[in-house]
Amino acid sequence: MPRKDRVRRRWPQRSRPKGDQERIAQEVERLRQEVAERDSVITAMQRIGRVLEQRDPGPEVLYDLLEVIRDVTHTDTAQILLLDEGGSRLTLVADTDAPEKAGRVSIAVGQGITGWAVQHRKPVVIHAEPWNDPRYLEYPGLEERRWQSLLCVPLIAGGELLGAVNVRTFRPYDYSAGEANILQSIAEQIAQAIRYQSRVATLEHRAKRLEAVSEVGQAIAGSPYLEEILQLLVSFVAERLNYKVVTVRLLDEERKELVLRATQSEHYAYRKKRSIQVGESFAGKAIETGQTMVCDDILNSEEYIGTDLAEAQGLRSMACVPMFFRDKPIGVLTCYLDQVHRFSRSEVGILESLVRQAAVAIEHAKLQVRTTLMQELHHRVKNSLQQIVSLLRLELAERRASTVDEVIEDSIHRIQAIASVHDLLSREDLDRIGIRAVAEALAQHCAQSFVRKGAQLRIKVSGEDFPMSPHHATQIALILNELLMNAVEHGFRNAKRGGIDIEIGVEGEKAFLKVYNDGQPLSDDFSLARESHLGLKIVTELSHAVGGGFQIGMSEGRVCATVAFPRLRAEEGT
Repeated sequence: MPRKDRVRRRWPQRSRPKGDQERIAQEVERLRQEVAERDSVITAMQRIGRVLEQRDPGPEVLYDLLEVIRDVTHTDTAQILLLDEGGSRLTLVADTDAPEKAGRVSIAVGQGITGWAVQHRKPVVIHAEPWNDPRYLEYPGLEERRWQSLLCVPLIAGGELLGAVNVRTFRPYDYSAGEANILQSIAEQIAQAIRYQSRVATLEHRAKRLEAVSEVGQAIAGSPYLEEILQLLVSFVAERLNYKVVTVRLLDEERKELVLRATQSEHYAYRKKRSIQVGESFAGKAIETGQTMVCDDILNSEEYIGTDLAEAQGLRSMACVPMFFRDKPIGVLTCYLDQVHRFSRSEVGILESLVRQAAVAIEHAKLQVRTTLMQELHHRVKNSLQQIVSLLRLELAERRASTVDEVIEDSIHRIQAIASVHDLLSREDLDRIGIRAVAEALAQHCAQSFVRKGAQLRIKVSGEDFPMSPHHATQIALILNELLMNAVEHGFRNAKRGGIDIEIGVEGEKAFLKVYNDGQPLSDDFSLARESHLGLKIVTELSHAVGGGFQIGMSEGRVCATVAFPRLRAEEGT
C-alpha cells in the first residue's frame, strides 16, 4: 500500500488586541521600575551599611549618608534636620551645601515646608519654585531661593519622629514617584541608624559627663579650703565638660548681690566683673527664683549684662545654675560656650547634680573656715592691740602733739577704725572684706565723730569694690581713718560747709584709694617730707606696709591724697 505523505496543519494565529498589548507593556515597565527601585534601595542600603560599619557616631556619618542620598536621587544637595529633646524644634545638623551652618539654624515644628512635613509626617514634593508654596519659610542665614526643587521626607524609626531629610536641585526637577519612594525607603533606614547612633552617643556622652561629675565631686570634697574648692570647681567643670568659661558667684546676703569668687578665664577684665544684684540678669534671676536659667545666644539677649565682654571673649550661650544648701541660697555656677547652643534637659540635670555636691562642699568649707577663724581670732585681736600700742607710742614720740584730750581722741578714732574691720569680719564673707564696705563704714564714722556740730560736711564714697584679706583691710582702714581726720582737721578747720570724696579704683595691677576735699588748699610750697605731721607719717608707713606708696597734692582745685598698692597682694594677704 503506497505511503501517504503527512499533511502538517497550521493553526491560525490569533492577534492580540492593541489595548492588551499596551497594558502588558505598561505592566512590564512597572515591574521593571519596581525592580530598578529595589535595586537602587538595595544598593543604597549596602552603601549605608558600609558607612555605618566604618564610621564612629558623629557628624561625618551624616555627611556620608547624605552623599549616598544625593547619588541615588540625582540631586544637587541634601540636608538633615533633627528634632530636639522636647520635640518642638528642628535643628540643621548636616548640609552638603552649607556645612558651616550646621548647629546654627533651627526652626519650630510646623514652620516652613520642612516643619510642615515633620508635623504631618508626610513627604512633600515641589518640582519648581518652592518659594511660591504658602508653607515656604526663608531660613535665616541660608540662601534658599537658589534651589528650584525640593523633596522632603520625614525621618521616622519605629514610629518615633526624629526629623527630616531634604534633597534639592538648582533646576526645576520632576521627581518621579519612584525617586520619592526610594528616598522614603532610604530615610527609614537612615532614621533607624540615626536613632541607634544617637542613643549610643547619648549614653556615651552621659557616661562621660557622669564620670566627670564624679571626678569633680571627689576633687572638691577632698579640699577643706573654700578658695581652693571654688577654683577646682570652675577648672574641672570647664575641662571635663568642655565649657569655655565657668564662673562661681557667691551670695552676699546683706547686700543682696552675687560676687564673683572664681573663674578659670585668664581674661583680666573678666576676673574683675562687677557684682550682680539679686534679680538682675540671668544669674540674679536664677538665685531669686531658684531655677536654672539658660540663654542660647547671650549676644542677642537684652537681659544679659556684659555683652561687650562676652563678645570680646567669643562667648555665645550660657547656663546659670543656682546653688542652694538646705533651701538656703549660696550662689550661682555659670557655664559659657563659644557657640549658639540649646542646653538639653540632661545637660542641665547633670549641672544641677554637680551644683548640689558643690553646695555641700562649700558649706562644709565655710564651717571649717569659721572654726579656724575662731581659733585664730585671738591672734588677730592680739595683732590689732599691738598695732594700737605702736600708734600710741608714735603719738607719744610726736613732739608737736597737742593736749592729752586730743591725743586720746585721735587714739579712740584709730581704735574704732580697727574695730570696724573686726565688725565687718563678722558680717562679711569669712576671711575677705570688701574695700568699699570699709570705706563706707569709716565715712559714716567720720560724719558722726569728726565733724564739728553745726558743720555741713558731705562725705561720698564711689568706685568699684574688691575683696581684701583681714590684715590688709585693717591697714587700709587705718590709712583711710588718718586721711579723713586730716581732711576734717586741716581742710575744714575754719569752714562749716564742704565735701569729701572717697574714690576707689583699679588701674592695671594697682589699686588706689583717693580722698579729695574742697576745703583749705595746700600751700604752693607744700612738701610732704618737710611738713608731714603724725597722721601723714602714719599713712606713709602703713602705705609701705601694704607694698604701696602715698602722695598728697592739689588736683583741679581740691586737695587729693592718694594711696596706691598692689591689688593682688591685698586680696591674697601676702
